[in-house]
Amino acid sequence: MNNLSVSAEIAAFVAERDWAQFHSPENLAKSIAIEAGELLECFQWNADANDARVREELADVLTYCLMLADRIGADPNQIILDKLAVTRQKYPVEKARGSSAKYDAL
Repeated sequence: MNNLSVSAEIAAFVAERDWAQFHSPENLAKSIAIEAGELLECFQWNADANDARVREELADVLTYCLMLADRIGADPNQIILDKLAVTRQKYPVEKARGSSAKYDAL
């Protein structure tokens, strides 16, 4: 299933429940942060998190991200490619390969 069909499934799910009225960009951004916290909680005390729970929480984060992108009229694939192009400039391979240093320390 590609992003378009996943987004269509999400939109149908939301429409069936009349939830779009609650999905302002602000509320969706808050929901992303909340769900990301729940994802992080999977690793709170142990690096060996339950894979099923990690997948569930990751799905929640991704769902809200796709919903926010749709709400603001952004193509998720394009904004990722745009950001990747910027990041490539900040972290050229010859300087960044194998390093976790921030771009201004390379």
